[in-house]
Amino acid sequence: MNSREFLQALMDRAGDTANSLARKAKVPQPTIYRFLSGTASEPRVSTFEPIARHYGVPVEAFLSERARADAVDTVFGGVPAKEVGATPIPESNDIPIPQFDTGGKMGDGLELRDQPGIIKSWNVSQEWLHKNVRDYSSASNLCIVTGFGDSMRGMFNPGDPLIVDLGVNVVAFDAVYFFRVGNEGFIKRLQRIPGEGLVAISANKAYRDWTIKPDMDLEVFGRVLKVWRSEDF
Repeated sequence: MNSREFLQALMDRAGDTANSLARKAKVPQPTIYRFLSGTASEPRVSTFEPIARHYGVPVEAFLSERARADAVDTVFGGVPAKEVGATPIPESNDIPIPQFDTGGKMGDGLELRDQPGIIKSWNVSQEWLHKNVRDYSSASNLCIVTGFGDSMRGMFNPGDPLIVDLGVNVVAFDAVYFFRVGNEGFIKRLQRIPGEGLVAISANKAYRDWTIKPDMDLEVFGRVLKVWRSEDF
């Protein structure tokens, strides 16, 4: 078991996603995602000290194979290291998709204006995820954002479910993103305009486009992959 597999086993055991672990351990979510996906180098002690404290394991377990084997024996009740994380898949094969947790953002919470309650979680089958959601970074990075406000009417309504990929934290291309400016959350199409920066575009044409200026406090939470638009009958 390497250090990435060890972290994933700890996360699976605790029911954590990259997003929830980042919030609990106060480590940037992109750092966790890059490590798990293999796009980052081996872990730094300073990065993994808070994660080790959160899971109650020595930080050396992420750096040394011998220390990792000892930690596996302690944490996983004597199960051989090679077996940890290898088989425990729920019989139903359900994949949980949790609601995005705003509580850890901006101290007192992220403000999502006019959100009429939330959808707490979904459990979906692997087949449903494979056939209905495309181009996601990892199933553990998916979350539900319950639609809020009316600026995106035409694409979705307040209260509708949106699936967001929290593994995408930069605007590499034009798409619909979930982000904040200051302590207020937004769902908008972000378009890159040379010489101007990012332009936030609403689906509801009653709202004007606006530019995210370089001095604004911007954080991209993820890219919106799927939306459902409800209708009353």
